[in-house]
Amino acid sequence: MAPKSFWKGYLKLSLVTCPVAMSPATSESEKVRFHTLNNKTNNRVVSQYVDAESGKPVAEDDEVKGYQRGENDYVLLEDDELEAVGLESTRTIDIDMFVDADSIGWIWYDKPHYLLPDDPVGEEAFSVIRDAMEATGKVGISRLVLYRRERAVMLEPKGKGIVLWTLRYGDEVRDTGDYFEKIGDAKADPQLTKLVGELIEERTKPWNPKMAGDPVQERLLDIIASKKKGRKKAAKTKAKPQDSGGNVINIMDALRKSIGSSNGKRGRA
Repeated sequence: MAPKSFWKGYLKLSLVTCPVAMSPATSESEKVRFHTLNNKTNNRVVSQYVDAESGKPVAEDDEVKGYQRGENDYVLLEDDELEAVGLESTRTIDIDMFVDADSIGWIWYDKPHYLLPDDPVGEEAFSVIRDAMEATGKVGISRLVLYRRERAVMLEPKGKGIVLWTLRYGDEVRDTGDYFEKIGDAKADPQLTKLVGELIEERTKPWNPKMAGDPVQERLLDIIASKKKGRKKAAKTKAKPQDSGGNVINIMDALRKSIGSSNGKRGRA
């Protein structure tokens, strides 16, 4: 069953408007979460803002946002000043431009959301916008207030619906040149490249969501289940040291051994 939508509003392209609903495409509700407790009383511990100098608790009404411009020197901003710089409408996704679908690098993608029509009457308008983007190979760019901040968003047609991605802010993405330019210009040996290609082919499998499983979560659930049944604490297991490959001198020999090892495992399977 699909979860309830956490946002409702309108999708707009020029004079075409339709009501839409949006839900996060990912969920963390299944993750193991812990509360911090007082070990003496077994009561939960709550966090509280305190004055950094006096150590006394600060009432919520006395909390204010401040931008630091020097040591112990802050520019204070009121809530109404912060709200004034936001979008006038937080409930309309107004698509004001389009770009080629493959022109936005994956590094700009932040959080995905599923966008769908929220009214049978507006479904035709939604479908027209979706299908037109699909036919032209374009994605829509808009701005929207989500998670208390105004964000650039990208709308990508996906099957019968649209995936809305929040995009990272410009100052969040670091320039690859600052890092990759340090790498030398040496060309790879064609023979080595061919062997690595063979190794890649041998280890290629169809994508399965289980490949992105969380083994730590599984072990935590086992521990919790054991404690529920009153079992003793499980003994700590030491991880086996892995060969770093530091002794390998000849890359060609290492690749041939790797391919031979893969063939052997496949034969046994």
